[in-house]
Amino acid sequence: MSVNTFLWFDSNAEEAAARYTALIPNSRISDVNRHPDGSAFIVSIELDGHPYTLMNGGPGHPFTDAASIQVIVDTQAEVDRLWDALVDGGEPGPCGWLTDRYGLSWQVVPAALPTLMDGANPTKTAAVAAALQSMSKLDIKVLQDAYDNA
Repeated sequence: MSVNTFLWFDSNAEEAAARYTALIPNSRISDVNRHPDGSAFIVSIELDGHPYTLMNGGPGHPFTDAASIQVIVDTQAEVDRLWDALVDGGEPGPCGWLTDRYGLSWQVVPAALPTLMDGANPTKTAAVAAALQSMSKLDIKVLQDAYDNA
């Protein structure tokens, strides 16, 4: 048995696959099944070891923010690099979410966030949550300062 995330694109699955695998370290395109005219139909990728299947299925099935890909990173430089690249041509959202140029939702999250919001100190957790809700792209220093100063 295996579990795989399947994403339906209108017509640019191969372009999205190339972009995503270039942005996420330890990623690759593993297979492309093509139509007789040479255009991509099914594109199989791994993003940091996690399998995804992208299909060019035509219009009528847009992505929504009800599902997103979460990328957890260690540094602000990684947050900035991924956020800026993924939001290019897309739209920023609240609390670390964004929608990329293909309509797919992402969350770019610093690895420190779960610790800052662990609930052990409700005052600190509330301060971090308030800071988080004021942001689009997450800022580790601002989140840490909210925690430290609460």
